[in-house]
Amino acid sequence: MADQAWKGPLEKVDECRWRIPKSYKREMKVDAILYATEKMLDHIKRDMALEQLANVATLPGIVRCAIAMPDIHWGYGFPIGGVAAMDTEAGVISPGGVGYDINCGVRLLCTNLTYDDVEPKLEQLVDTLYHMVPAGVGAEGAVVVKSKDEFEKVLVEGARWAVYRRNFGVPEDLECMEEYGCIDGADPTKVSKRAIERGMPQLGTLGSGNHFLEVQIVQEIYNPKIAQAMGIEKVGQIVVMIHCGSRGFGHQVCDDYLDVMELAIRKYGIWLPDRQLACAPFQSPEAQNYLGAMRCAINYAFANRQCITHNVRKAFERVFGTTWEKLGIRVIYDVAHNIAKVEEHEINGEKKKVVVHRKGATRAFPPGHSAIPERYRQIGQPVLIPGSMGTGSFLLVGTEGAMKETFGSTCHGAGRVMSRAAAKRSTDVNELLQRLRKQGIIVRGTTKATVVEETPEAYKDVDEVTKCVHEAGISIRVARMRPIGVVKG
Repeated sequence: MADQAWKGPLEKVDECRWRIPKSYKREMKVDAILYATEKMLDHIKRDMALEQLANVATLPGIVRCAIAMPDIHWGYGFPIGGVAAMDTEAGVISPGGVGYDINCGVRLLCTNLTYDDVEPKLEQLVDTLYHMVPAGVGAEGAVVVKSKDEFEKVLVEGARWAVYRRNFGVPEDLECMEEYGCIDGADPTKVSKRAIERGMPQLGTLGSGNHFLEVQIVQEIYNPKIAQAMGIEKVGQIVVMIHCGSRGFGHQVCDDYLDVMELAIRKYGIWLPDRQLACAPFQSPEAQNYLGAMRCAINYAFANRQCITHNVRKAFERVFGTTWEKLGIRVIYDVAHNIAKVEEHEINGEKKKVVVHRKGATRAFPPGHSAIPERYRQIGQPVLIPGSMGTGSFLLVGTEGAMKETFGSTCHGAGRVMSRAAAKRSTDVNELLQRLRKQGIIVRGTTKATVVEETPEAYKDVDEVTKCVHEAGISIRVARMRPIGVVKG
């Protein structure tokens, strides 16, 4: 179905918003809203992601509308780039609305280094990062977890485990993470033995596919005042971006509960247009068990990015011969994608608790929100949008507009326009690596296949994607970074 093209209705609302009316399908309970510029529509219509979006609008208890961000593309059940909120009384929770890589997220670190400081040692730095941060499908961790009991502490405590039990960082790091690096309600008893077996050896590893570790240079600053509040002082400053998630652990949790949800839809008599949307009523035991296991995966991913941060700092220390504190390597922020969270939002003029599914989408809360760290409360929640290894990435902040329209959400990346198989067929790895090197980008990858799959041509234009969410008012662009050193799994 992914190779078909969308031919359904798409009504223009304004320059950045499009509507699939709920009249498109008899079972749709709400409209579906797409955020995209006209320039992006050809790419978006090439697969059936918009059909998936319309299917999401049929789910029990969905409120306001089903939403797609400009990085939308075909996914499992929900489109990647999809946002949907379900009433916690009458609605459901769906693993397809979270995805396999639970809390695949992005972390940005600032430094007080400049390009002039790093350029003479760039090759050495990228090599050191590559060796100190294990990557790839089967990579085993730089962090040893000796027992199941200890591993369960990781699942409950998240990044706090890494900071307080292993000294992998400082308490200030935790202040600059979504959920402060640990979501409440994680229940290790709801996790399978197989998930634990897969997760224990992989803590502190990068993973493969679109996961990466990048040394970046600040290229443009759009809002100096907000940028400075986050530690971005000037063009030419070096930052580090980490993109990874819950590894085999999260994948197994998703796999396990898709089987549970298949039984649940029959048990509760839930009609679905696509069985990949398998779900359970939010108040049911099946849904609550999934929630407890999913939160374990959320915390695993927070801990994973914290362990990687620790090794990034050690790599910089080794190359530059001084402490990470003197190098100013501080966490700017850590955002989660692929997550379902119970939040309070205004629905039809009244505050309600809803379970917000963000699959390939980022939380983007506005200034003043109590969930934002004190240091950022006046500017809004930092938002991190990576592009491809040959283009750039963006730092944004959340807005009141996002809170009103998208349940405090925005896009999460550039979004694929080419399958991994197509990227392999169309790209020569040696030509790609030479082209990137000519652009001043050094790449280290575990396999040639992974590098080829992530060719810049496989992704939408991240500038156009972030321009769309900026002009729509659901997040504000603050700075643009471009990669100079890339580590791929």
